[in-house]
Amino acid sequence: MNAYSGRGVHGQTVSTLGARIVAGDIAVGEVIDLGELGRELDVSMTVLREATKVLAAKGLVEARQKRGTYVRAREHWNLLDSDVIRWRSETGDTAEVLRDLAEVRAVVEPAAAAMAAQRRQDSDLSELDAALEDMRRAAGPEAEVAADLRWHRAMLRATHNDMLARMDVFIEPALRLRDALVHGASADDPVPSHAEVVEAVRRGDADAAAAAVASLLDKASHDVADVIGTGEKEMQRE
Repeated sequence: MNAYSGRGVHGQTVSTLGARIVAGDIAVGEVIDLGELGRELDVSMTVLREATKVLAAKGLVEARQKRGTYVRAREHWNLLDSDVIRWRSETGDTAEVLRDLAEVRAVVEPAAAAMAAQRRQDSDLSELDAALEDMRRAAGPEAEVAADLRWHRAMLRATHNDMLARMDVFIEPALRLRDALVHGASADDPVPSHAEVVEAVRRGDADAAAAAVASLLDKASHDVADVIGTGEKEMQRE
């Protein structure tokens, strides 16, 4: 989902410029000619300056006196930003983006589920059950993604660790990218696999909760690999 859709000229300018930078159309170190860009996009300097401020916050550009606004090296980009993730995917990096996200989730989520099993409260279980019910009733990709996101966020919050709870920054772009690729390609019902995790958390079984999440994530990675025609060896770093 484009975070800037429906936000008018400013949002469109952010997306256009961000995508060009991520794609390499504007090279690292290159000074952006704002005047020329403004004429090309038919936008004012005010709009361009505001757009570059947004991109600066994402680490893509920096403005310096006497040098102007230039593209920063990739090491400075906020690669966890949902827009940067989306731009990478839109410019042909989908397999790499999904692989990276899957690897991060494989490290974080099983451990989070184990912690949730040890720390969960009744209110956490109620939210996880409600998310499962949303999954059962979901009709269409947006509702399915919303239900899945609700479930994963509830699991992270059940750890009662504020930093882990914010790890949903990895989950939303991963789920949205995956849904765009595999929706309709698999008839698997997601409820049983997610319910298995919830039951392990409910019992306080940390090992079973971690194993159930690991199995869920492994299935998701294989589904994506099948759809995009990427073998397992390409989806995983050796």
